[in-house]
Amino acid sequence: MIQVQPSTQYYIELEDRYGAHNYHPMPVVLAKGEGVFVWDVEGNRYYDFLSAYSAVNQGHCHPRIIDALVQQATELTLTSRAFYNNALGEYEQFITNLLGYDKVLPMNTGVEGGETALKLARKWAYTIKGVPDNQAKIIFAEGNFWGRTLAAISSSTDPGSYQHFGPYMPGFEVIPYNNLEALEKALQDPHVAAFMVEPIQGEAGVLMPDEGYIAGAYALCKKYNVLFIADEVQTGLARTGKMLCCDHENVKPDILILGKALSGGTLPVSAVLCNNEIMLCIQPGQHGSTYGGNPLACKVATAALQVLIDENLADNAERLGHILRRELRAINTHIIKDIRGKGLLNAIEIDTSEDSHLAWAFCLKLKDNGLLAKPTHGNKIRFAPPLVITEEQLYDCINIIRKSVKEMEEHF
Repeated sequence: MIQVQPSTQYYIELEDRYGAHNYHPMPVVLAKGEGVFVWDVEGNRYYDFLSAYSAVNQGHCHPRIIDALVQQATELTLTSRAFYNNALGEYEQFITNLLGYDKVLPMNTGVEGGETALKLARKWAYTIKGVPDNQAKIIFAEGNFWGRTLAAISSSTDPGSYQHFGPYMPGFEVIPYNNLEALEKALQDPHVAAFMVEPIQGEAGVLMPDEGYIAGAYALCKKYNVLFIADEVQTGLARTGKMLCCDHENVKPDILILGKALSGGTLPVSAVLCNNEIMLCIQPGQHGSTYGGNPLACKVATAALQVLIDENLADNAERLGHILRRELRAINTHIIKDIRGKGLLNAIEIDTSEDSHLAWAFCLKLKDNGLLAKPTHGNKIRFAPPLVITEEQLYDCINIIRKSVKEMEEHF
């Protein structure tokens, strides 16, 4: 008897019927991934130009990461932090030495990393800086995105994130992004504990601050005794051409948040790093997670970081990012309004003056031609392939984009 593989439509209808409608995916059902490629249930192969929002920097199912996962999964997966385990300490030593911090607090998701950073900042403000109890403030930038918990949406300026989910977390203040004048004015309040910022705003559409903004913001935080928190969940781990995006301006954040590619896309792993003065403000029982620091995650994260180093993926991102932007800017078209990025975190902005659905239609055209991407905030499309992509593969992708642009121009 011949077994028939269920169709794309079957899986889409299954999710639509039994799952919450909190996402609007592209109409493709993926079943396999390897390196820069993914395959759908019907066997079609695509270049992945989203990389699970930069969670698979090392490529899909990297063999070294999968080997670490499988080996540890056969020995010990979870102990909780009620007991010591033989993987956590070695991982903590590895990641803190690699990134130059005294301590790491392991968590699971990126948003948990953000919440952890804010708790650390508030505790530091009360116990070290001397802010009166319950008066600490955190400053955020407009356009930020670090998750969808109640705290995360309380700092959001996107109505789709926060509307009808109030009341919101007190003690948050939002200022314009890429505006040092506004930041300095906000930091003059002695109750400010921290400024939390993405070095490049990914979800907002790869919005790039002026050169020197991150260094200037860090300097202002030092001037006013405020902690500088870098949300590098998407920009970190070689994505922008250096291990951390803050490295481009030689800034070492007081608190660093990592996630996504910290596991190479295999399971949720996040980390918050800082020095003893901040980290040791939190005492036993005051913060934690059942799964945070589990042995499986520790082995996977160590392997994922080692792959970034051994395969020089930051250098590859830097070099190929220049090629990608140069070639995209050489495309003569009225469809693309702007091209921007750093390393292999890039975006094109589609001119939607004639059709508000043009960016979605363009992504469907890219899909038909063998490349997967997805719009964010209407008309912005991230181009962020796995960092293992080769120059030859990149040029193949550029040709797909050129072809798709030409075909779009024939219809719009």
